[in-house]
Amino acid sequence: MLTIDTSVTKNPKLHHYLLGAVGPRPICFASTVDKDGNRNVAPFSFFNVFSSNPPIAVFSPAKSGRTGESKDTYNNIKEVPEVVINIVDYDMVQQMSLASSPYKPGEDEFVKSGLTPVPSDLIKPFRVGESPVQMECKVNEVIELGQEGGAGNLIVCEILKIHIDESILDDKQMIDQHKIDLVARMGGNWYCRADKNSMFEIKKPITSRGIGFDNIPEDILTSKVLSGNDLGMLGGIEVLPDETEVNDYRLMELSDLFMKYEENAAALELELHKIAKNLLKDQKIEEAWKTLLTFNN
Repeated sequence: MLTIDTSVTKNPKLHHYLLGAVGPRPICFASTVDKDGNRNVAPFSFFNVFSSNPPIAVFSPAKSGRTGESKDTYNNIKEVPEVVINIVDYDMVQQMSLASSPYKPGEDEFVKSGLTPVPSDLIKPFRVGESPVQMECKVNEVIELGQEGGAGNLIVCEILKIHIDESILDDKQMIDQHKIDLVARMGGNWYCRADKNSMFEIKKPITSRGIGFDNIPEDILTSKVLSGNDLGMLGGIEVLPDETEVNDYRLMELSDLFMKYEENAAALELELHKIAKNLLKDQKIEEAWKTLLTFNN
């Protein structure tokens, strides 16, 4: 395993390691104005939301790793502590990238990238009309993390008002993750798209308490077929099937398999684990458990 000592690794290389390892990262398309009202909009992938009560988002316009200079976004916020955080979807990703070009201070990225400035309701910076979600924010705090190139500046924002394109809502007026078509930053020049082919669902154990790895039998934990993800799903069940359920399942679903391998226990166990793995792919966790438990029943 490659080990990186951050105290001796030069910033450009360390920067690439961090961005390559931590991703995909949501993109904050931040629009600001300076004290004279000049507009600026720029993307930042050092960004996320950190609280809902109060609603808080944080992003970081870091100092340039090449020149050590502060970004226009940071300079504007020091003059006018307000910002609109515009969420980036796939339809605007190329315009977002264009807006990240190193234009000179005073050049309007809205004009350069062809984006539509929309007046905000509560603050001075403009919203990006193409963005599916636009959040008007006041800046509560700016935390400077260093003075050298690559040093971040944490912009702690309180969200005052959210504007959401109705076309991305479901019938309950909530954001439909299949409709919003989000993009995110990876390392280097790479992005990813959160479409139906890349998304998958895992039900949150908000109230349920799974049995955990410590209650999975050793022969299943050491399986040559089941992965860590598979075992994680098995550990999420709250109650194991009882002996009667397992025996009934064996008679109804697996009797032919037991007859085929009645003289070869190792081959039988392997096949049962393969069947269980396929069941887990279809989220059939109880059936997978019944399959696995038949081996020692």
